[in-house]
Amino acid sequence: MSGKEPDLAAISPDILSALQACVGTERVFTDAVSFEHYGRDWTRVHTPAPLAVVLPGSAGEVQALVRLALAHKLALVPSGGRTGLSAGAVAHNGEVVVALDRLDDITDFNPVDRTVRCGAGVITAQLQAFAADQGFFYPVDFASSGSSQIGGNISTNAGGIKVIRHGMTRDWVAGLKIVTGSGELLDLNRGLVKNNAGYDLRQLVIGAEGTLGIVVEATMRLDRPPKDLAVLVLGTPDMKAVMQVLETYQGAMDLQAFEFFSELALQKVVVHQGLQRPFATPAEFYALLEFEQHSDADMEQAMALFEHCVEQGWVVDGVVSQSVAQAQSLWRLREDISETISRWTPYKNDISTTIARVPEFLAEVEAVVSASYPEFEIVWFGHIGDGNVHLNVLKPDTLPMAEFQQRCGEVSRWVFEIVQRYEGSISAEHGVGLLKKDYLHYSRSELEIQMMRQIKKVFDPQGIMNPGKIFDL
Repeated sequence: MSGKEPDLAAISPDILSALQACVGTERVFTDAVSFEHYGRDWTRVHTPAPLAVVLPGSAGEVQALVRLALAHKLALVPSGGRTGLSAGAVAHNGEVVVALDRLDDITDFNPVDRTVRCGAGVITAQLQAFAADQGFFYPVDFASSGSSQIGGNISTNAGGIKVIRHGMTRDWVAGLKIVTGSGELLDLNRGLVKNNAGYDLRQLVIGAEGTLGIVVEATMRLDRPPKDLAVLVLGTPDMKAVMQVLETYQGAMDLQAFEFFSELALQKVVVHQGLQRPFATPAEFYALLEFEQHSDADMEQAMALFEHCVEQGWVVDGVVSQSVAQAQSLWRLREDISETISRWTPYKNDISTTIARVPEFLAEVEAVVSASYPEFEIVWFGHIGDGNVHLNVLKPDTLPMAEFQQRCGEVSRWVFEIVQRYEGSISAEHGVGLLKKDYLHYSRSELEIQMMRQIKKVFDPQGIMNPGKIFDL
C-alpha cells in the first residue's frame, strides 16, 4: 500500500468553515468512513487520505470550491461513481474530494435533436432508463452502468460492450459544461451537430480524467432503440478463428456487439455465478455476437454465416438466443466475469492494438506471462470488435499480496513493451490515473506528453485539478 493514513485533525477550522460556506455544513465530511467511501475507486493500491469530502449541488458551488482551493492552495479530486480501475479518482495525498452525486438532474429532453441535458452525477443506468421511457436509446453500456456516473464516463471516455456499433462516450457528448482550474465555467459546443468555429475544446476535456477541470453538466445524444436483439455465442479453437468469425459476420451484418472470453473465464463464471455452459463442447475462446432482427431474413443470414464458419473450422459449436431471457443469460457469461474473478484480486490490464493484429498481440502477451509465472492463471475477455482485450492475472491463494503486486509490476513492463511494439495503447478505456502514468511513454511520445502538460497549464494554471494523475507536472 502507498499513500498515508487519513489525519482527521489535519483540516484547520478556517478551511472547514470555508468549505461549509461553499456547499453547506451538512455537505462536508471529515470522517474516516466518508474518506474510505469517497476517496478511492475500485483500485485498492493506494490508501485514501483526503483532507475533506464535499458534495456541491450546483455548478456555482463547484466554482466557489475551485476559487477557495486557489486561495488556500488546496488540491481537488473530482469523484463520480468511483468505478474506475486506474486510480484516477483516488485522493491519497490530502486533497479535497469533490463528489458530484448531487448533480443528478435530467432536463431539457429534445426529441427533435435527440438530446437530453444531464448533471455530472446522473448514473449511467438512469440515463439509459430515461431514454427508454422517451422511446429512445443511450447506447454506451458496461458492467458498472448501475453505479458509474455520466461525469466520470466523460472524464474517462468510457467505452464498453457496444463500441463496435456505437463508439465511445465522446461520440455521444453534444455539449459540455466544465469548471476549469481557474474557476471559470465553460459552455462547450452547446448541442450543435456542426461547429467548425475553431478548436473543439469539448474533445480535450473528454478523457482528461478531471485534470483540466470538473465536468458539471453534459448534453448527451440519444439514438433510436434497437429492434429485437438476438445473441449468438460461438466456440472457437483459437484467437485467429475469432477474428475470422468477426470478419465474416461484420462483412454481412451490422453487429451491435462482438465480445470474446476464454475457456477459463467461462469456467469461473459457470462455477461461481450458477450459470449454465452455452453448449457442451469446450472451446479455447468464445465469441458473443449481438444483432438486430428486423425480419426473419436477419436470423436466416446469421445461421447461414454460422454454418459457413463451422465448415471452415472456425467454429466448433454455438447457440443462439430464443427469447429475451435467454439473451440476458448468454450476456451474463461475458458481463459477470469481472465480478466473478474479483475474489482472486486480479492484476488487470486493458490494452489495445489494431483489430487485425489482436491474435498475435494476445499470444505474445500470454506467452511472456505464462513463461515467467506458470503458476498464475490468466483470464482473457474483452471487446474484440474494437481491438480492446482485458488481461486478468489471478492471484494464487497462497501468494502474499505484496509479492503478487511486485511480480505484476514486472508483468506490466513486459506487457507494455509488447504494446509499444504493436503501436497500441496501455489503456484502451480505463484511463491512466495513478496506476499507469509511469508507463504513459509506451503509448505517447515525449512531445505528446509535453504538449499535454502545456494544455493542462492553460486549463489549470495552478495545478489543483486532480494532480498527479496521467502525468506529473
